[in-house]
Amino acid sequence: MSKTVKFSKAGEPSVLTFVEENVPAPSDNEVQINVQAIGLNRAEAMFRRGQYLETPEFPARIGYECSGTVAAVGANVSHFKVGDAVSTTPSFSMNQYGSYAEITNMPVNAVTHHPDNLSWEQATSVWMQYLTAYGALIDIAKMQSGDYVLIPAASSSVGLAAIQLCNLIGAVPIAMTRSQDKVAQIREQGAEHILVSDDDDIVSEIQRITNSQGVNIVFDPVAGPMLNTLAEVCAPFATIFQYGALSPEATPFPLFPALQKGLTFRGYTLFEFSGSPERLDKAKTQIFDWLKHAQITPVIAKTFNFDQIVEAHEYLEGNSQLGKIVITV
Repeated sequence: MSKTVKFSKAGEPSVLTFVEENVPAPSDNEVQINVQAIGLNRAEAMFRRGQYLETPEFPARIGYECSGTVAAVGANVSHFKVGDAVSTTPSFSMNQYGSYAEITNMPVNAVTHHPDNLSWEQATSVWMQYLTAYGALIDIAKMQSGDYVLIPAASSSVGLAAIQLCNLIGAVPIAMTRSQDKVAQIREQGAEHILVSDDDDIVSEIQRITNSQGVNIVFDPVAGPMLNTLAEVCAPFATIFQYGALSPEATPFPLFPALQKGLTFRGYTLFEFSGSPERLDKAKTQIFDWLKHAQITPVIAKTFNFDQIVEAHEYLEGNSQLGKIVITV
């Protein structure tokens, strides 16, 4: 038997409930995992509210990321064995699979080994954030040393991953946050330049930081009215990645900056990238190597016990964290 989190209607964190269920043997192309830790993501809160890219099918399971040991493998699985330490990548539908469980079956393409220098909590905090940032900045944008990269919502796990990748490549991360309280913590994570969107003159500050060149890449999960400002601070032919819509306000299209500067606006989700096995494998290999040599390190904001899943989602939506929220099982 496995304690598993499910929900039967969309809504607040309180809709999440525990059920006891028998977990079947893994099918031919599945791996069964004894879960040790679960990583929380904003996507899961949106899925729980019925505001995500896919609509939950009730009773719905939930969760993209976990780490643990292999309990069993399907008939077609050859590169994992019982006892292996593994973690999951977000390359499946939550209407089919979910990581919020003591024992869970996962598609083999979403299971990966991780470096043995990582704790369970760190291992479940890797793939969503680093693959999301890698896919946009390195795989698609071909980020180069010296590029200026503007990162709104920089205190999120993906934002912090983007800062680390910029520093690794030699690009210049410019972090944005709404909270003055997070500035010192973001600086500790490697961002030399940090702007507080509610206080600073974003345009003049970015002109100063970039010596009036503007930014080459914007990596934005917020959207809303701020998109006009983001376009204004772009260099000619810059790319704006829109990988989320956290703002509840409408997002006007900045037509004149787009025309004048030849800007590229690109909708982006990790699934575009993770759906290509060749690109995904290349990214996982590179990220594995960086993790193994401690060139990048996931940042853990706070841990909760599995029984505190509702409180953990409430904390997630409170937006006070810096880094990843993790559930220990």
